[in-house]
Amino acid sequence: MSAIRFEPTKQYYATTSLVVGYALCSSLLAVINKFAITKFNYPGLLTALQYVTSALGVWVLGKFGFLHHDPFKLDIAHKFLPAAVVFYLAIFTNTNLLRHANVDTFIVFRSLTPLLVALADTIFRRQPCPSKLTFMSLLIILGGAVGYVATDSAFTLTAYSWAFAYLVTITTEMVYIKHMVMNLGLNTWGFVLYNNLLSLMMAPIFWVLTGEYNEVFAALVANGGNWFEPVAFTAVSLSCLFGLLISFFGFATRKAVSATAFTVTGVVNKFLTVMINVLIWDKHATPFGLVCLLFTLSGGVLYQQSVTGPPPHDSTAS
Repeated sequence: MSAIRFEPTKQYYATTSLVVGYALCSSLLAVINKFAITKFNYPGLLTALQYVTSALGVWVLGKFGFLHHDPFKLDIAHKFLPAAVVFYLAIFTNTNLLRHANVDTFIVFRSLTPLLVALADTIFRRQPCPSKLTFMSLLIILGGAVGYVATDSAFTLTAYSWAFAYLVTITTEMVYIKHMVMNLGLNTWGFVLYNNLLSLMMAPIFWVLTGEYNEVFAALVANGGNWFEPVAFTAVSLSCLFGLLISFFGFATRKAVSATAFTVTGVVNKFLTVMINVLIWDKHATPFGLVCLLFTLSGGVLYQQSVTGPPPHDSTAS
């Protein structure tokens, strides 16, 4: 009987470990990416380097036996391609939003996704409707975001256009990739490999469509072919490393929790992001804007409490 009680408890702590790992990576990556894009102002190339690091890292570690991933097959790649397209668009709009806006603006729009994901989960994935407390917490998130936008002195049409595009793509990505994770049957490292390899294949298309390749070649010629700058190299390297880590923790956490809970986890951990951003960056919101931002994140905490119960203890529950 004790063995029966142990399994759900072990599963609870395993899930908690994944959520904590994802939260740490997500909270740090926003600041790291903002730092990287200020030192290496090529969002398309930066994301492509992240995809190369993740896909190559999984393949090399798999070859040496440090991890196991599903083999790359064309029929599975064909099924996963729509999810990879949505993922690429979410990362692409995310990076461009960080290029044109501060980290606080990114966090506010990221905070709006739980409400939209909860509605999309109910409509498209036939999940239960949120409870009254859950829905109230999501409305608190929305209210804080509206207050922030109303007082944002750094408002620009370009930044908020990217913010709106990011909001649409990240909401679609949260719901659709959750569907793929639950139905495609790949292991976690398999998802990381397929997602990053397919995204890497799409990178040249966006290079051409956005005209970024002209900027890259012009900078290369202007610098006499020398791109190595220690600060930029360090920032890009950290961005690529955390991109690999968040790929693993992201897919593993998607398997363990609902799409909305996963989304809110990404919102709540931004408390740490806000603290780091205020301490090291001069480009952040006004004091009232920060209050609205913290109000938004508090709604995320309330949501988490409204949907999360304690680990099972008694034998009947087990």
